[in-house]
Amino acid sequence: MTEVPITSVLVANRGEIARRIFATCRRRGLDTVAVFSDADADSPHVREADAAVRLPGAAPAETYLRGDLIIEAAKRAGADAVHPGYGFLSEQADFARAVQAAGLVWIGPDPEAIAAMGSKVAAKARMAAAGVPVLADLEPSAVTEADLPVLVKASAGGGGRGMRVVRALADLETAVASASREAAAAFGDPTVFCERFVESGHHVEVQIVADAHGTVWALGERECSLQRRHQKVIEEAPAPLVERIGGDLRARLLAAGRAAASAVGYLGAGTVEFLADAAGDFWFLEMNTRLQVEHPVTECVTGVDLVGLQLDVAAGRALTGAEPTMTGHAIEARLYAESPADDWRPQTGTVETFDVPHVTARFAHPGADGIRLDSGVEDGSVVGTHYDAMLAKVVAYAPTREAAARQLAAALRRARVHGLGTNRDVLVASLRHPVFLAGTADTGFYAAHPPAELTIGTGLEPAVGALVAALSDAAAERAAGFGDAGAGSHDPLLPGVRSGFRNIEVGYRSRTYAAGPEEFEVRYRFGRTGLEVDRMTGIDLVEATAEQVVLDVDGVRRRWRVGRFSTGDDRRVVVDGPHSSIELRVVPRFTDPAAQVPAGALVAQLPGTVVRVQVRAGDAVVAGQPLVWLEAMKMEHAVHAPADGTVIDLPVVVGQQVAQGTLLAVVDSGDD
Repeated sequence: MTEVPITSVLVANRGEIARRIFATCRRRGLDTVAVFSDADADSPHVREADAAVRLPGAAPAETYLRGDLIIEAAKRAGADAVHPGYGFLSEQADFARAVQAAGLVWIGPDPEAIAAMGSKVAAKARMAAAGVPVLADLEPSAVTEADLPVLVKASAGGGGRGMRVVRALADLETAVASASREAAAAFGDPTVFCERFVESGHHVEVQIVADAHGTVWALGERECSLQRRHQKVIEEAPAPLVERIGGDLRARLLAAGRAAASAVGYLGAGTVEFLADAAGDFWFLEMNTRLQVEHPVTECVTGVDLVGLQLDVAAGRALTGAEPTMTGHAIEARLYAESPADDWRPQTGTVETFDVPHVTARFAHPGADGIRLDSGVEDGSVVGTHYDAMLAKVVAYAPTREAAARQLAAALRRARVHGLGTNRDVLVASLRHPVFLAGTADTGFYAAHPPAELTIGTGLEPAVGALVAALSDAAAERAAGFGDAGAGSHDPLLPGVRSGFRNIEVGYRSRTYAAGPEEFEVRYRFGRTGLEVDRMTGIDLVEATAEQVVLDVDGVRRRWRVGRFSTGDDRRVVVDGPHSSIELRVVPRFTDPAAQVPAGALVAQLPGTVVRVQVRAGDAVVAGQPLVWLEAMKMEHAVHAPADGTVIDLPVVVGQQVAQGTLLAVVDSGDD
């Protein structure tokens, strides 16, 4: 293959992966071109590119899935190569062909290889012929009781979309229909199939890179067993399962990865995914003909730049030297905007603060012992409903697995992410869980250890958080000139707070904060002996400002940082400490009756589209029964009845766009 010069790269993607690819391009002196939807006009990846081209609209079907608009953008901006990133068009053979037909360099595998592996059904047949072990396919219409449980899977795409576990035949038809709709929305292909569901499997994958000169590298393996909704949450290399079993398991996995790549004449970087059991038997799941989300852990343990290798292979260069091997251990955690306790429901809103400490590298190798951050957001970024809710990937690299887990947990624990809910506490609890640390966690980890169980006792005690918030709010108001008590000297412990002589005892000040449904009233005053808190003892104020509060609690001095933001009419205060955090809602002294919702009301937790309504007004329902389905962030979210009762209001219809907080239904349970 003749070498082809690449001077300018358009990334047909957004967010974190666009920024990651731009980072390698900048290190190599290549120009960068971004494309962006209207929803992403102010995104970091747009600001960082040398040039950017607007794709009118917001939905993926109007923007990032429009290959014709992306190719036109590349030509207009003078790009000579296109990198698809992951998701969107990255595994669309027709798009790859169109890029090449336009005279542009496609930074990815040959279209024929994409097509061969794009259908999971056809790919499994090809792998079986190549001697790679596979799980047999099942036609949904042919599934019997003896086959259960089964996994319904989308034939195209990945990322857990279009995937359902079915344990009862009565649920199969609904699961197939729902998975098909989700697959069509995410990948443009509604085809689904079934296969046997392995209850306690380990997700192990092999990173491969192949050039046009006959060389195929297998760059070690990763384990990605901690998943929710069949989407990976924590990934690591090497795989704990492989390390524990030992023997020839790694050699067999890497050989199977190379065989899979060779069977389709693969070119570039890709991942061969396997499902393994505790005994070390494994079966081919699929091949991702693109760069994986979790590629940074492989980069850490091998020292290679996978995006750089993609550029080299696309330019026609040969892989040189010995096949890289793994050294040390790397663990990656995906930080999502979501509510794990609420069935992992995605969250939307503005990222008011985004700060991860101890970062030694961004979009690059973190060094011998450090933290890498690949993020798609910054302070002020908006997380909407059109795209995936991942905020960042935080990666720890260390000489041992224990050290990597400890460092990653500490960095996440001390991170400050304000403005919307995240899975941060679940990630920290997972990394510190004995099952994870033992290296035995499988794909059923979160079923056995649900988020509510994992995070018990991990948050800051609400009463202490409310006190910190009250003192900080008082300092902020005094510094701003509100509620000035008049002449007098400034209190050195509470800058901006004036103290004055009084010959009567000072009364308590009162502020109220809410943590979920529970409210906490803080009554405090500054007496002759310092801070006095009603119903609290052993607490002394060391310092309080709008940004931080230092307290001496039972002889131990602790420091908390405080942040503030608003969501609609709600004022929020976030209190962050080194070991725990809490978000509190400021309770106003007077409640607006118009802001109250009727008892039994179900409101949209995030903006989306109503795709299905199961009931009508007047229907009797039971607790937990799904009533309405919303589509948001390319996934379906069911809204369930909160109690037994009767649907007395159902103001939405299929196809309706709803905003967060929109009333969806009202269920009368008969209770006062």
